[in-house]
Amino acid sequence: MSRGLRNNNPGNIRRSRVRYQGEVRPSRDADFKEFETMAYGYRAMFVLLDTYSSRYGLHTIRSMLNRYAPPEENLTESYIRFVSDYSGILPNEMVDTRSHSDMIPIVSAMSRIENGISANLADVEEGWRLFIDIE
Repeated sequence: MSRGLRNNNPGNIRRSRVRYQGEVRPSRDADFKEFETMAYGYRAMFVLLDTYSSRYGLHTIRSMLNRYAPPEENLTESYIRFVSDYSGILPNEMVDTRSHSDMIPIVSAMSRIENGISANLADVEEGWRLFIDIE
């Protein structure tokens, strides 16, 4: 089982001062966050990508993933291509982080890259519901 699945952190979000709903504190993992359920892990991914858009002006798959999975640590171009192909959204096309039709396939693809297996769509959808309900 991958680290992301073991931690209910399908995006492999690193530990930081940012606190997410459903986060287990302290995480038993020295480097990555841990969540109570996979849905909370997906919610954190939606929140993080929405923050990239609203706070940092990152509105494309390319710009978001260059921050999320920087080239000095990842094969970022391959990551971008996979997410773009899977989601049907071009790498430099504007993404609406409040759009179900944009974000479900993007986050599902990211989870696939991070964990090596397809995301459980029910968990992704529940994470979306938890994210949208914060409005």
